[in-house]
Amino acid sequence: MPYPDHWEADVVLADGGTAHLRPIRAGDAELLREFYARLSPESIYYRFFSPRPRLSDREIEHFTTVDYVDRVALIATIGDAMIAVVRYDRLGRRPDAPGGVDSGAAGPDGTGGDIWRAAVTEYTAATTESTGTAEVAFLVEDAQQGRGLGTVLLEHIAAAARERGIRRFIADVLPENRRMTTVFRAAGYEAQQRFEDGVIRLTLDLEPTETSREVMAAREHRAESRSIERLLSPRSVAVIGASREARSVGQTVLRNLLGGDFTGPVFPVNPTAPAVAGVRAHPTVAAIPDPVDLAVVAVPGEHVNEVVAQCAAKGVHGLVVVSSGFGEAGPEGRARQDDLVRLARANGMRVVGPNCLGIANSDPAVRLNATLAPTLPGRGPVGFFSQSGALGITILRWAAERGLGLSTFVSAGNRADVSGNDLMQYWEEDPATEVILLYLESIGNPRKFTRLARRISRAKPIVAVKSGRTTQGVPLGHAARALSLPDHAVSALFAQAGVVRVDTLGDLFDVAQILAYQPLPTGRRVAIVGNSNSIALLAQDAATAADLDPLPPVELGPAAGPAEFEAALAGILADEAADAVVTVFAPPVRGGLDPEVAAAIVRQAEGAAKPVIATYLGERGLLHGSVPSYPAPEDAVRALAYAVRYAERRRRPPGRVPTLPGVDRDRARTLIEELLAAPAGPPAPTADPAPVDRRELEPERTAELLACYGIEPADGAEADGAGVVTQIRTAEDPSFGAIVSFGLADPTAELLEDRAYRLAPLTDVEAAGLVRAIRAAPLLLGHRGAEPVDVAALEHLLLRASRLSDDLPEVARLELEVVARISGAVVRSARLWLARPPGPRIDHVRRLRPS
Repeated sequence: MPYPDHWEADVVLADGGTAHLRPIRAGDAELLREFYARLSPESIYYRFFSPRPRLSDREIEHFTTVDYVDRVALIATIGDAMIAVVRYDRLGRRPDAPGGVDSGAAGPDGTGGDIWRAAVTEYTAATTESTGTAEVAFLVEDAQQGRGLGTVLLEHIAAAARERGIRRFIADVLPENRRMTTVFRAAGYEAQQRFEDGVIRLTLDLEPTETSREVMAAREHRAESRSIERLLSPRSVAVIGASREARSVGQTVLRNLLGGDFTGPVFPVNPTAPAVAGVRAHPTVAAIPDPVDLAVVAVPGEHVNEVVAQCAAKGVHGLVVVSSGFGEAGPEGRARQDDLVRLARANGMRVVGPNCLGIANSDPAVRLNATLAPTLPGRGPVGFFSQSGALGITILRWAAERGLGLSTFVSAGNRADVSGNDLMQYWEEDPATEVILLYLESIGNPRKFTRLARRISRAKPIVAVKSGRTTQGVPLGHAARALSLPDHAVSALFAQAGVVRVDTLGDLFDVAQILAYQPLPTGRRVAIVGNSNSIALLAQDAATAADLDPLPPVELGPAAGPAEFEAALAGILADEAADAVVTVFAPPVRGGLDPEVAAAIVRQAEGAAKPVIATYLGERGLLHGSVPSYPAPEDAVRALAYAVRYAERRRRPPGRVPTLPGVDRDRARTLIEELLAAPAGPPAPTADPAPVDRRELEPERTAELLACYGIEPADGAEADGAGVVTQIRTAEDPSFGAIVSFGLADPTAELLEDRAYRLAPLTDVEAAGLVRAIRAAPLLLGHRGAEPVDVAALEHLLLRASRLSDDLPEVARLELEVVARISGAVVRSARLWLARPPGPRIDHVRRLRPS
């Protein structure tokens, strides 16, 4: 029986390197033999409980011959070498059963002892253990221990076992093998332990728990953060394709590295030139005598993969591929891009790019400018991720012009490997980064993006520009199409995830200036002080239009100077009636910009608990490096309003995703697999774009699947009677993952797009907010003296529908028509469509997304 494709995965290890996981195959005999030869006697003894200098041919055959059902083994490889293996054997089979061993295969004399012991264990356990139990064992090469291979292998073998109906693992471990007992105990699964005959027997319940999910997420976070740290803090850099031709890509990167005063050695690689830009060159990366951490690849696209293979042999940790000719160039380039990522990950390397601008780190201990940009902004608290390579130079120039300092910068280009999700996990832990800026053209793993953003944005602001109209490096299709949601829905979903969504790059920088250099506002009350009444009134009008609460402007008069501004600001900052301050300064005609006034504003703002921003006409950027200044009052107030809304969301309790009784996810998954495996009838007509394989279920099967989540459509008269008719929808959106929407089932509401949208799974607070977010909500809450409907019952249905959508990505769309009554809510009709989601199914395991 063949194994499923999703059992193969690229993974990030604890130190930031990568490895490839896959099931073992019969042709892996030589790989296994070479792997075993590199093991220490101690590792062998811990695994087999006896000395075992070598494996016999019969043992090699046994270990490489599996059925992918009752006997499964996964191996980890880096390059062409096998570095670890994990296997399970289902208990309750006879030793001579298919896939087992005969009694002559081994004996208690040490030769083949593990096979003999496993066979006897299976045989004697047949009457006491169900077939839902399997024995599990690991082996990790000594040189690779401590990199987190055991934990990631356990996650993947457990997921494979669950798919084959196994619910428990048992493992026999010697007491002195503390590293392995730690792997099992720290996994987060429900575990039992007993000591018997000098051996610790551990029993693991494989059902994922909240703890196991948290453990997995924490390990993923640390590993992916570390992988980005290795890219951004290299000790040495090679520029492959460093040409002697002026203004060539390779020479530009080399000169920027040298001009930026990178703290480590820089190695130009050129097959013919003895030196480039005054630095000794090497013909190949292999010829460099010293270790190389990071390689910037600037050779023609058709030669990049040859270079990657050389970097793998050299032991390079990471690649920045500025070369073009990949996914953006059509099917041939896309295939080349896939090969690039596969080759790099298989050899322990992460990739930025291809077709990117490069990466930068302003840390004085690193000073890395591995970009095509000649100058970088100064050191500052902002991390910037740009998917667009073409916009990168402009972005960096604008940041520098505004005085906006950056901690690190990454231009991902085609984003074949390293993505915004990776950078967010790095910036979450980076003490030098206080604000995260994102320029996104698509979101590769939307569920992960929203999960990360929800967590990170409660500590660090995330500001994003999302284009969504075209994609770069990815063919236009269901995985990267333009957003089908209305614009207000997109903004609502970003806001729910805690992301400040802005419309333009100008707004991105305007908002970042406040969030990076000023405290968060504690409310909507805005004080306005200045020397121009007309400009102050413009600021007041702008604040009212932005739904802020402007206080009457404090007019200082046109002759006001530094002393007047300083005194007025001191009083306002001490006044509890104001939550933020907008200062307005119009330079007198005979004068010009007054640096003394700017200095006075900055002095008062320093250390203040309220944000202070300025409309210092003609100036855009930061006054004396700390107070944001805008050329018009409308710009200043608009940026402040974004900061106010972000601060309000951050103060708001997030709620919790409640435990729902009567949910049977396993039954639902089994039903879905059965339904997707069955022959499909003709697709039901639908007006909205959908995957080709989407199909609507019959009412009976829809009801059967909904029942797994405690949702039961009513029959006949039960659905009749007065009430307000509402509609709950869920959908698997290509840009955001699972989403839930709510509105009235009314043509007028549809015409006016009066629907509210949220990400799944909903918290109790979010479900309550979703019902109240539509403009027609008063009809549910008791409009003009009418008795309100049972809103709590609607919220309960929303929670169940959102849980279904989050658990089951194969549910492409769900529509529930719900009659909301004074007491209770009745599902009058239900329609459900299934479709296999693109890419491998993620079942509580860590894996890098497909390229």
